[in-house]
Amino acid sequence: MRIALLQTAGDPQNRPAANLDRLEEAAARAAADGARLLVAPEMFLSGYNIGAQAAGVAAETVDGPSAARAADIARRHGIAICYGYPERGEDGAVYNSALLLDRDGKSLLNFRKTHLFGDLDRAMFAPGPGTAEIAALDGYRVGILICYDVEFPEAVRALALGGADLVLVPTANMTPYDAVSLFVVPARAFESELYVAYANRCGSEGELDYMGLSCVGNPNGGNLVLAGDGEELVFADLDPERLRQARLLNTHMRDRRPEIYARQLGDR
Repeated sequence: MRIALLQTAGDPQNRPAANLDRLEEAAARAAADGARLLVAPEMFLSGYNIGAQAAGVAAETVDGPSAARAADIARRHGIAICYGYPERGEDGAVYNSALLLDRDGKSLLNFRKTHLFGDLDRAMFAPGPGTAEIAALDGYRVGILICYDVEFPEAVRALALGGADLVLVPTANMTPYDAVSLFVVPARAFESELYVAYANRCGSEGELDYMGLSCVGNPNGGNLVLAGDGEELVFADLDPERLRQARLLNTHMRDRRPEIYARQLGDR
């Protein structure tokens, strides 16, 4: 399966309609180049560093008008889409969420960010419950994490134990944390024997400078692809045979000792 990562600064005024126009343009380009899945960054529709008031105003339900338009884009271009957005939950809280739609525009997964990063995240969002849900797409079992979530090995391992082959990570990572793209994402892919697709922002937003470096972690180690620091549509070809060989050679999943971890950690 060919996948595409949309690395973008987004609309300068953080207008959801304008960002959906960008999504449509990227979907058309990605589909024309054979991609079956397009992944956009964290809080793609509204901007990330926008403050609690703006996040509350921009928040939509999982089946809101932006989701309806994104579903239409997926259907018309025949490409699955995953993108980040501010979600208004059924409880009234605002969540930092990501939605995965299939090529027919059907909703497959909606994930709420579990690990909130610093005061910026905590001032805007409620934490998600951390459900390790999996969806089927093109013969791959797919899960979602958002940005900081992937920096916790337990979050990726929970998806791996649920049978995931591919973890999608819409992100808004900023300087100086380039170690995440260069080292953490490849390590997560290697140790949990799956692909990790990390789609980042670029440019600046308030005091944040996003670094780009979108990447796809290889289950054999390293990155299949690593973007630069500017606007870019990045492609990677996922090979089920590469995944099969990695799982034959890499013994981490088979050699786990969960009974020891439980005893060592206790209630911690």
